[in-house]
Amino acid sequence: MKKSLLVKVLSGVMAVAFLFAGCGNTDKAGSNGADKSWDEIKEKGELVLGLDDSFPPMGYRDDNNEIVGYDIDLAKEVASRLGIELKLQPINWDTKDQELNTGNIDCIWNGMTITDTLKKVVLFSDPYMNNQQVLVVMADSSYQTKEDLAGKSIALQAGSSAKIALESKEDFKASLKEVVELKDNTLCMMDLQTGNVDAVLMDEIVARYFIQMKGEKYRVLDEGLAAEEYGIGFRKNDVQLMTKINDTLKEMAADGTITKISEKWFGKDISTIGK
Repeated sequence: MKKSLLVKVLSGVMAVAFLFAGCGNTDKAGSNGADKSWDEIKEKGELVLGLDDSFPPMGYRDDNNEIVGYDIDLAKEVASRLGIELKLQPINWDTKDQELNTGNIDCIWNGMTITDTLKKVVLFSDPYMNNQQVLVVMADSSYQTKEDLAGKSIALQAGSSAKIALESKEDFKASLKEVVELKDNTLCMMDLQTGNVDAVLMDEIVARYFIQMKGEKYRVLDEGLAAEEYGIGFRKNDVQLMTKINDTLKEMAADGTITKISEKWFGKDISTIGK
């Protein structure tokens, strides 16, 4: 066989090999590229939900160390209707998108704020609740506005939308003495109580619930920093799975189930999906 012919034959064999290798390397898809994300969840019979287990009232550990919360009740009902098991997987919130995209979890469902930055790497469901970032101070402090915190220290949760909200308020951030980033909001509130910081920047939903549970020890300043919406996060290609869960939530909204769950946790219906 001539050398030129041999080269052509080998090139053809390599091209076919690469073609088949590419077909076998599809992510969450069949050989024709179709999205199989819900089919795979249905086949394994389990949805792995990633969450910060210290984020009341959306998802947190109760006195019996059981993970409970508004989002947990929603997810359990969705799983029940879809005939699958729900596995709750606590994660490091600062690396939530990596946890999702490496396949350690199937979705992030824990009061996650929809942001332009996250939209680049995460597929979101329809928004299901409104929220805003607020400043929490001790009830007996003299602080009334965010301007009163000039030269003071605030705490926030690392990797949270509170940090994004603060970055968007450049003048306010520049006026602060220090910004302390901690693992979760519970630690932030502990720092506030001990006087290590003067205020905490956090989700209003969480702040109001925390104050309700802890009494009148804390106070929320009237002016919020940024309006937000909560959504459920999925891998960008998992449209089938997102649609299945999103449609189930809409059914739950239509038959009044979400209203009942919202009233259980908040005393009123504050949900937005299906409305």
